[in-house]
Amino acid sequence: MSSQVDEAAVLTEGPWTHRFVGANGSRFHVVEAGTGPLVLLLHGFPEFWWAWHEVLPRIADAGFRAVAIDLRGYGASDKPPRGYDGYTMAADVTGLIRALGERSAMIVGAGAGGMIGWAAAAFHPKMVSRLVVLGAAHPLRLRAALFADPRGQLAATSSILKFQVPRYEHVLTKGDAAMVGELIEHWSGPEWTETPEFAEYAARCREAIQIPQAAFCALEAYRWVFRSALRLQGYRFVKLMQAPLVTPTLQMHGALDTAVLPRTAQGSGRYVIAPYEWRLIENAGHFLHQEAPDLVTGEILRWIKS
Repeated sequence: MSSQVDEAAVLTEGPWTHRFVGANGSRFHVVEAGTGPLVLLLHGFPEFWWAWHEVLPRIADAGFRAVAIDLRGYGASDKPPRGYDGYTMAADVTGLIRALGERSAMIVGAGAGGMIGWAAAAFHPKMVSRLVVLGAAHPLRLRAALFADPRGQLAATSSILKFQVPRYEHVLTKGDAAMVGELIEHWSGPEWTETPEFAEYAARCREAIQIPQAAFCALEAYRWVFRSALRLQGYRFVKLMQAPLVTPTLQMHGALDTAVLPRTAQGSGRYVIAPYEWRLIENAGHFLHQEAPDLVTGEILRWIKS
């Protein structure tokens, strides 16, 4: 791993403010713009807050306080050796809402951030007033599909199964984190991967994952998902996730998503008793917020204003 990359790499200037906020026992890097009701933006793997660089200013311009964070273990946030379970990461989110001086927020989560969004809304319903999920099945849908759809979702998850191997983070960061670029390309729709924006985005994600400990932390969350499936803690998580969501939820999914298959994600609405919408986005893969930012921003604003 190159020792050159440090956390300053993710402190990109723009129409936003960088600061650090303590929540749930850790220090988080948050990037904010605008004033108004709080919209918290949660990136996925293998990203960092920059996932929202196009969406964040537009949400701010529409009259909201838009805040993109680096999840625990990513970017310039703290990288403790543990705390990558579903409970702790959901508590990170609700702790951040309080630390930002609010009693509730609208949450927009992509990929792994969407999974955290589902959990935060299930565990802390009063604190999540609206939920928008991109490219993420409800955790119980994903769990069921891994068992019920071996040729489909389990096969799609094969790269993540490799993350279970100890010290696999060294494979992930090898060759300037070449594997991160390959994963982003593999999970994306072909239209976006041909663009200069894709090349720049992949380069930024490859750089950020080389911040010391970031790759280890990113993989720990995936390791917890598989380890917990066989443990009491996982059983408790499943029981808690069975509570139906009372948060109005918009779920968008790329028709070409090869990380979380559309058929896996599609049944997630059964866990929501509040208003719920499913939108399948044609010609897009796993990174909707990058592949179709105009469409995604318009849909987020429609949902959080409704």
